[in-house]
Order: sequence, then C-alpha cells, then structure tokens
Amino acid sequence: MEERGECSASASAHPSDEIWAKFAPSDKRYSDVEIRSDEKVISSEISATSNDKHCWCKIVRNPDLCSATMENKSQNTILVDGGEVHSDKTIVIKDGSLIIPGPDREEFVSYRFHIMSSPDICQSQLKICVDADHAKCSICLNIWHDVVTVAPCLHNFCNGCFSEWLRRSKQRHSAVLCPQCRSVVHFVGKNHFLRTIAEDMLRADSSLRRSHDEVALLDTYAIVRSNLVIGSGKKSRKRAYTPMDDQRDDTDHQCPQCVTEVGGFRCEHGTVHLQCQACGGMMPSRTDFGIPQYCSGCERPFCGAYWHALGVTGNGSHPVCSQDTLRPISEHSISTIPLLAHEKNLQEQIITDSCIRQMGRTLPDVISEWIAKLDNREIDRTRMMLNHADTITAQTFVCCECYHKLVSFLLYWFRISTPKYLLPPEASAREDCWYGYACRTQHRSVEHARKRNHVCRPTRGSNM
Repeated sequence: MEERGECSASASAHPSDEIWAKFAPSDKRYSDVEIRSDEKVISSEISATSNDKHCWCKIVRNPDLCSATMENKSQNTILVDGGEVHSDKTIVIKDGSLIIPGPDREEFVSYRFHIMSSPDICQSQLKICVDADHAKCSICLNIWHDVVTVAPCLHNFCNGCFSEWLRRSKQRHSAVLCPQCRSVVHFVGKNHFLRTIAEDMLRADSSLRRSHDEVALLDTYAIVRSNLVIGSGKKSRKRAYTPMDDQRDDTDHQCPQCVTEVGGFRCEHGTVHLQCQACGGMMPSRTDFGIPQYCSGCERPFCGAYWHALGVTGNGSHPVCSQDTLRPISEHSISTIPLLAHEKNLQEQIITDSCIRQMGRTLPDVISEWIAKLDNREIDRTRMMLNHADTITAQTFVCCECYHKLVSFLLYWFRISTPKYLLPPEASAREDCWYGYACRTQHRSVEHARKRNHVCRPTRGSNM
C-alpha cells in the first residue's frame, strides 16, 4: 500500500509512526514533508510562486535503510543533485541529496532529502568490539578526538593534546618524548582508521562526548595535518664519528634553514619538519609565517610556495620543488582534459573536448567560467572529491593533483548543463546508462562506453 500526500491513514508493509526520512524545503515558508511508511507518494508545493500541492514523486525505502528509490510521478523533469530524472524514471537518493521537482532551479522549490538518525537506520557493517578505555587519550583521558599516532612507539592521542605537548616539549627539551611511554618521538601523523572507530563509539554512547566548547578549544591547538618529522633535520649516524663528519655536516641537511638562517629564521634542534610530497625535501613546520605549506584539497605538505616566498632555490644539499606544486586555484593552468575526468572514461573525455571545440571555446576558458560559478556557490559540491569542499574558492591553495580533481568535477557540471543539441550527434542520441558515472563496465568495455552516456546520476531502470 502507498501512503499518499501527507496523510498517515494508509499503512505500509510494516506500520510504524516513526519518521525515517523527510524532505526539508530550502524555503522556510513551506513545511517539511515527513515520511513514515516504506512507500510514500509525495504531494507538496513544487512552485515558488504557488502554495498549491501536487503529487510529483514516489519514495520507496531501500533494504539498506540508508537510501531510498525515488520515482518521478510528474510530467516535469526532476533534478537530483544536478542530474535529470525524466517522467516515470527512478533514481537512488541518499541522505543529503538535493531534489528540485522541476527543470528550472529559479521557478521550483528545492528540497533536501534527510535520513533521520536512529540506531535502526544504519548500513550493515562489520561490528568491532572496542573497550572505551582502550580508545582514550592518555593526556586528557577522554575518547580520542582527531586521533594522531606517534612513531616508533605507535601510541595514540588527540591531535590537540599532542600538539600542545609538542609545543611545550620544543620549548623545554631537546627531544620530544611520547607522553605515554617516554620514548623519543620521530614522527607523528593522523590515524584515519582509529578516528572512524572513535566517532562510531561516540555515536553509540553519547555520554562519552565532550562539550562543543571543549572540542572547539582542542581544535585550536591542533597542528598535525599530515605526517610531521620531529628532529633537528640531521641524518642519524650509524657509524663511528670521524673528523670528515665536520665537513659533511652541511650536506647532510635536507632543510636549508637547518644549515643557515633564512628570512630571520633558523631551525633549532627540536624543530618539527614537514616532508614535501613533490620533491621529498624538508621544511620547518611554521604557523606564524603566513605562507601555506599544505594543500587544502588533500592536506599534504608541499614546499614550493614556502621556499619561493623566502627566495630559496634547491641545490645538491637540499631539494626544493617548483612553486607550481602549490598555488591558488586561479593561478593553475591546464591545456588538456585530465585523465581523471568523467571517471577516467576516455569516450566521455573525447565528447567533452569535441563539445568545447564545437562551441568555439577553449578548455581554460570553460574552467575559468566554472570556477567563477564555484565562487558564486552556484554548484552543488557534494561530489567534489576534495577536503574542505565547502570553503574552497579561487584563492585556495591546492596541489596539481587536487587541481586536476577540481577540473574533473567542474567538467562534470559543464557536461550535464550542456543541452544535448550542442553535443556531437553520435553522443546526443545515446541513452543514459542505468549506473551512470558509477558504472564499472564503462572501464572494461569500449563498446559500452561508446553506446551509453555515463555523465549522469546512477538510476534504477524499469527493466532491472
């Protein structure tokens, strides 16, 4: 049985008064559409200029309890996360999906689909039993927050707690010792696996949570964003000292500021160093200099911008990479479509390139236009495969790899916003693949990649 409109008289296969999902309108003049039964036909306002309610889609709860299947019950084309869903077609929607019950963003009310929090609504996953006492930071004695692991002893701490310990150790001692076992620490880095476990534990037992103010304060102390090398920058000796070592000392340094003072700064014995992900060279970790040392997209360190700002160039003693490895998005350039574009589907890349040429445009011109749209927040950033996606602008510093990811993301939006008549004839006549950009066959079969359009959202076809 289907539940129609906003009534609750009709029963589902498993009657319940629990609200398991809802449509939250962006315009607060309209009410949330609550979904209680496993199937529901949605009747709500669809036009921004009218308060009349219309039946426009059907929602079916999926077995994984973390998603739903939406069927277009109207004559309009519905937009789901930027992809088009035509009349009588279906699509899988997840928590956070943006749904517009019409083809025009300006004329139609937009809704955000939300799965309501509940212990019973979660994707099946492997259960791991962990004693809460084994997931606590030995400094603050609370469950890890943004957990980091130190080496070689492999003990774990909150990022903020260890960062404050590191700062004080550098002021008072020549070496940084592990707060738990007192062994010398040489490296520290984020532990994403343990972070996931800690977050799951907090969801399971809210009494273990700290206050928002305490978490916010802890985050202000945190300085570990990628692997940090802790030490003087000198290579350790594994042989007896000889007089020749005095002559070799300078060439043993990978960091120029360990050798001499540059720009009024010289590394001390306990200075924390970052290893550049491009050239492998070392630079001191500095939060007071004002020049980015990390890519905002992947949070990896790159030394090009830092050393360029100090006027330092590489030599045989220390490698220094080009400033091009880390620069603002607006200063990056690109001449060819990245291999990452369109999920590495060469056929779709060729179509996009042909489309740009037929429009009399260039790739840099198109990317510049869509970066402006990104800045104006005209693009849904849900599928942007970069960290801090919500805060990225044209002035954000990113590495070359993350810039290519951004370009690939923007080319997806360029393609789905391009009318079919502007595509090459052989491309405009293709039907959408049911699995859309998530299709695995597109990488194994050239014929399938050529026959179906894969620059679209995954949908569930009526014949499946």
